[in-house]
Amino acid sequence: MNWSIFEKRMQQRMEQEHIPGAAVAVSKHGKIIYEQGFGVSDVKTQEPVTPDTIFGVASVTKSFTALAIVTLAEEGKLSLDDPVIRHLPNFYIPNINPMEAVQIHHLLTHSTGLTPMQRREDLNQIKEHLDYIAKEEHDLLGKPGEYFSYCNDAFLLLGAIIEKYTGKLYRRSLTEQILNPLKMFRSTFSVEEIHKMSNVSTPYVYDSKNGEFQEQDWPTLGNYEVGGGIRSSVIDLLKYGELYINKGSFEGKQLVSSEMLAKMSQPHISIDKDSFYGYAFKITPDYHGVTLVEHGGGQPGVSSNFGFVPEKGLAVAVLTNVSNVYANEIWLDAVNVALGKPIEERISKASAISLPLEKMNRFVGTYRSKEGTSLEIVIDNASLYAKIENTTYPLEINTEDTLMNVELGRTIRFYFEEEEAKPWAAFLGMRMLPRVS
Repeated sequence: MNWSIFEKRMQQRMEQEHIPGAAVAVSKHGKIIYEQGFGVSDVKTQEPVTPDTIFGVASVTKSFTALAIVTLAEEGKLSLDDPVIRHLPNFYIPNINPMEAVQIHHLLTHSTGLTPMQRREDLNQIKEHLDYIAKEEHDLLGKPGEYFSYCNDAFLLLGAIIEKYTGKLYRRSLTEQILNPLKMFRSTFSVEEIHKMSNVSTPYVYDSKNGEFQEQDWPTLGNYEVGGGIRSSVIDLLKYGELYINKGSFEGKQLVSSEMLAKMSQPHISIDKDSFYGYAFKITPDYHGVTLVEHGGGQPGVSSNFGFVPEKGLAVAVLTNVSNVYANEIWLDAVNVALGKPIEERISKASAISLPLEKMNRFVGTYRSKEGTSLEIVIDNASLYAKIENTTYPLEINTEDTLMNVELGRTIRFYFEEEEAKPWAAFLGMRMLPRVS
């Protein structure tokens, strides 16, 4: 394994993507084979990052929540196919009839039919979120199970189910049932604890206009901690990865059955032509003969990716202390080195095609979710461009419904009701964005 190639590429990424600090660790069958800190945890003090440095993990938290739910299913407290209202009687989504159609399975797979909602981090009790969802007007994508689209507000309701059957606050339940048994003692949901711990990174957002890093406060998140509240280190995350590699066992103790754990990494719903979503994991079933199971995360001052390759016993964790970094690319670099593949190998290789101008015009428009993500497709000089967060990116045409962001290597898929019609939605960054103009 040539980790020097990885480290050289990592240094280039840090300069190009303005990453102040990052940590990467890889284990094989529970033994750490690579661990390294890069850059600094604090720009002012220049404190170096180590493999024990604590970062936010953001949506990597979601698989911890899913694990708690499948554990409750194993205990007979619920079935994953149960209607949500059987366990949360006040659960209601306007325009869905019958409500029994929405199952726990749909919460776990982001397939309730809800589009991303406006974040309400002021809500601190999950029952308040039940009221919020019930009172809002929603642009439904389709029937439950028909479309995949990230919806943090639906996913966090799993926390209410956990609280109901454990009799404890969500964060206390997960700490006692998952973090502590896995000896993840440098992992916490508590911002108060973070301030008392040593070797903790400072979160940043890079200001491209001024060319400087802007320090961020640790977000309190409110109910969104159910999908993004853990702060951890790459070494602690490898302990978590060991649970999946050992099929539910940690240090000789079976914490969850291999049968229930396997449900989390089964391909439940399609994301794109290469990948699927399981229970809080993205699954790529055939990457050079092995399976990639992973999940990323992003918050102000956080970009993360964690996952494993079950056939090879590999677990890989990547954490950084800045927003809008493609940590999944770093993660795949590390996986490639561990597998002995070329470091630049990627999951999807699509070639560009040409379309007549009238077909290109179909893509033009603005697509936006209430959560805040906005995408504008324009044509300039007979070429397609995407405007995302005040940055314009050139696009290639992969298929008649898929465009490729050339600079970032990211696909944007469009959904059409009729062949000649404008798209009704665009799929970008795991989210369905309805067309608004």
